[in-house]
Amino acid sequence: MNSFNPEAIFKFLKQLKKNNNREWMQDHRTKYLENEKILKTFYSKLEERLNETDKIAKVKIFRINRDLRFSPNKTPYNVHRSVSFSRAGAQRRGGYYLRLEPGNTYVAGGFFKPAPEDLLRIRKEFEFDSSEIKRIFNDSEFKQSFEGFNTDSAVKTAPRGFDKYHENIELIRLKKYIVKHSFTDAEVFTEDFQDKVLHHFNTLRPFFDYMSSVLTTNLNGESIIDN
Repeated sequence: MNSFNPEAIFKFLKQLKKNNNREWMQDHRTKYLENEKILKTFYSKLEERLNETDKIAKVKIFRINRDLRFSPNKTPYNVHRSVSFSRAGAQRRGGYYLRLEPGNTYVAGGFFKPAPEDLLRIRKEFEFDSSEIKRIFNDSEFKQSFEGFNTDSAVKTAPRGFDKYHENIELIRLKKYIVKHSFTDAEVFTEDFQDKVLHHFNTLRPFFDYMSSVLTTNLNGESIIDN
């Protein structure tokens, strides 16, 4: 079975949510493996289509097993399926993400855990000038496709060395630079869902291109990567 069947996948995930234990999963392992095969085919096609306009270096399919070491929630399995696509080359920054979950499906993109030097460079850029990121976010197609930056991880006042009264402090306070678009289950179940995902991924490109130019240059605009 090669065709994408989100209804069956969502049905399985809903059942797993109600029966999140190893015994149930063992009893339903055949269905789980069938769904994983369908998902891998879907992810592979997305990668192929992304490579028509971008260059993907790595596809990461997140495990269904949860990391329980530091979590008070000891249920063993994730009740969603997720994948990320990392862009290739030092000159291409940013990554694409898709999460499939009943009632909580979304695509996202950007910089989830930037390295300290990258985070500082982004903040310095916004301290110097925020006009370009605001122009991108105010583009009509981008605004229709994505919400603004997620602010959940922002520091409370200002990072060390930055003025808490700076006009761009709301951008500077962020610790990650991610945008997101949510889909209803009904949208996931449509035949053109993959097209919708790809459209939103492609809409990220001006954002990625701008942030890539920031992260590959210093504040004087000089390249910091080897050609």
